[in-house]
Amino acid sequence: MEWDERARKEAQRRWDAIAKPLGSLGLLEAALCDIAALTGDADYAIDKRTLLVFCADNGVVAQGVTQTGSEVTAAVTRNLASGVTAACQMARLAKCGVLPVDMGVKGLGPVPGVRNKRVADGTADITQGPAMTPAQMEQALHTGIELVKEQKEAGAKLLLTGEMGIGNTTTASAMVSVLLGVAPETVTGKGSGLSSEGLRRKIAAIKRAVEINRPDPQKPLEVLQKLGGFDIAAMAGVFLGGAKYRVPVLIDGFISSAAALCAARYDPAAKGAMLASHVSAEPAGSLVLDALDKKPLLCAQMRLGEGTGALCALPLLDMAREVYTRAATFEQASVEAYQPL
Repeated sequence: MEWDERARKEAQRRWDAIAKPLGSLGLLEAALCDIAALTGDADYAIDKRTLLVFCADNGVVAQGVTQTGSEVTAAVTRNLASGVTAACQMARLAKCGVLPVDMGVKGLGPVPGVRNKRVADGTADITQGPAMTPAQMEQALHTGIELVKEQKEAGAKLLLTGEMGIGNTTTASAMVSVLLGVAPETVTGKGSGLSSEGLRRKIAAIKRAVEINRPDPQKPLEVLQKLGGFDIAAMAGVFLGGAKYRVPVLIDGFISSAAALCAARYDPAAKGAMLASHVSAEPAGSLVLDALDKKPLLCAQMRLGEGTGALCALPLLDMAREVYTRAATFEQASVEAYQPL
């Protein structure tokens, strides 16, 4: 995928014509320029948007790496459909649709409002072998890609990534450890509230998983298949689909960024569709964004997931676009245009 530099230059020209110091809205200006370059449209609107929340369970929970059991994944998935989670409240204010997607929630039957894209009843325990088969990984990955196509055809102009899955900070940390070539201790945090002893179990589980599976760091989809989750695979697919169908996609927190890193390592063009919403409070939050060469719009020490960080970025992007489309130019304000010195 190639950037549309004509559209980028047009967007930058408009920013520079607005009666304010050049570049003074910083990353907000850069975000709209990136969107213009991706879509080829300097007038691209972001008023129709959807948060895709991929829900799945992870077999590694059996190793005592989480504060709660897998049953919580199903409970929160139902709550997402009912519109009562934190993400749902934030989405309402941000005028964003929410679509929960069941990628493999343990024991979850049909739930009104939840899209059924189940691959299996949760992944296998990564400390015992691969999380999923290659075919399962491909299925989950292509689910994400196809949902981008579907959402674009339905009128969505911007997509947000979110996830729900007890144990997925363990799978994300395992993947990032391998992809970045750093020790598990560096990239692993307490997730939703582990004790120090729980953190030690989590790190030990990741080390066992890497030792048993021996994923090749140069093969990102192999890393995903052996250490990841159905939720992470689907999000990686969304980032790939964003580039393929030229739809901008907001990265959420650590788990979403792990999926983004995997997608970018597989196809560097995927980075062109990515916008970083915030830097997670998880230890590897900034490490992954640095590896992606993405600067976050927010630093609020968040670690909730579900797409909440991405939702927080929407009002900033909306305000940026209001300035971009409505603010007075230097000519209209009868002010001499600023010139770089």
